[in-house]
Amino acid sequence: MQIAWPEIKWVCYVREAGSGEGWRSGSDAPSPERLLRRRFLSRPRLAGIWLRLTLEDGDELEGVAANDRSLIDGSGLMLTPPDTRSNTQRVFIPNSAIRDLTILGVMQPSAPRHRTTMDQPGLFLVDSSSEDSSSE
Repeated sequence: MQIAWPEIKWVCYVREAGSGEGWRSGSDAPSPERLLRRRFLSRPRLAGIWLRLTLEDGDELEGVAANDRSLIDGSGLMLTPPDTRSNTQRVFIPNSAIRDLTILGVMQPSAPRHRTTMDQPGLFLVDSSSEDSSSE
């Protein structure tokens, strides 16, 4: 079976297909591949570009994309969705499904915090003039 690009809204990469408890074909339980949270509750901690997409059908989705050439050259965007603990790990959105794209921020990888050390004050005052005269 082939599906044309214009017909694809997104492709979800999941940990385990059909892993939702009680989820069966025809069941009222939500599909485990469904995105439950589509916006970040606070600023994401992932490194990359924080994006908000409006899709052709009017749905909105936020995610973090890699800061590389795939943003320009690719056939779509690969995003890390807001809830990384859910079953959906990554989402691919083809360019044909994107109506509007907004950059909300650029997330830098967190650098290890270095402790700033101050010079320890000397315990004894050394008179440099007396050291110079004793070496003569």
